[in-house]
Amino acid sequence: MTEKHLSSQFDSELGSVSTHVMEMGGLVESQIRQAIYSLLQFNVEAANEVNATETRVNAMEVDIDRELSSIIARRQPTARDLRLLIAISKTTANLERVGDEAAKIARMVISIIHSGDLRSLPAMELRMASDLASGLLRKALDAFARLDTTTALAILKEDDLIDQEFDGFVRKLITYMMEDPRMISPSLDLLFLAKAIERIGDHAKNIAELIIYIVKGADVRHTSMEQIESVVK
Repeated sequence: MTEKHLSSQFDSELGSVSTHVMEMGGLVESQIRQAIYSLLQFNVEAANEVNATETRVNAMEVDIDRELSSIIARRQPTARDLRLLIAISKTTANLERVGDEAAKIARMVISIIHSGDLRSLPAMELRMASDLASGLLRKALDAFARLDTTTALAILKEDDLIDQEFDGFVRKLITYMMEDPRMISPSLDLLFLAKAIERIGDHAKNIAELIIYIVKGADVRHTSMEQIESVVK
C-alpha cells in the first residue's frame, strides 16, 4: 500500500470525524437555544427537550472518542497529526460540557416552575449574556470547521464581554437581595443560571484556544492576550 494511499485514507477518516464533531456541535447549539428559551419563557416543554437531548450528546462524545482511538491505533499518526486528533478529542469534551451546562439550566428552570417562584425572577436580565455565550459558541464551531485562527483570537477577546456581563449581573443580584430579603432564594437560583451561561462562554474560549493549538502548534492556555496575538500573527 503506497504512502499516498495511506494519507488519503487518513484524510478521509479525519474528515469523517470532523463531520461528526460538527454534528455534535449543532446538537449542542440546539440545546443552548432550547435552554435559553425555557429560561426566558419559563417553558417546561423546552426544558424537557434539552434534557432529552443530553443522552444523544453524551453518546456522540463516546462515539467520536472511539473513532479517534481507532485512528491512532491503526494509523500511528505523526506528531502534527496526533496533535490534531488530541485537539479534536478535547473539542468534543468541551462540547459535551456545554451540553451539561444547558441541561443544568433546563433542570433549574423546571425546579423554579415547580416551586412557583418564576414571577419574582428577573430572568430577562440574562438575555444579553445568553446571546453573547451562544453567539460565541457558534463562532467557535465555524472557526473550528475552517481552522480559522483570526476568528479564534477574536473569540478569546469577546469572552471578556461575557465575564463583564456576569460580574455586572452579580452586582445587581446583590442589590436585589439587600433591598428585599425575600429575593435571596430566587436570586441564588438566578446566580446559578448566570454561572452556567458564563461557563458556556468559557468552553467556547477553550475551543478557540484549541484551534490555535492545531494550526500553530502552540499551547496558549493561561497566557496573556499579547502572547496569543504574537502566536497568531
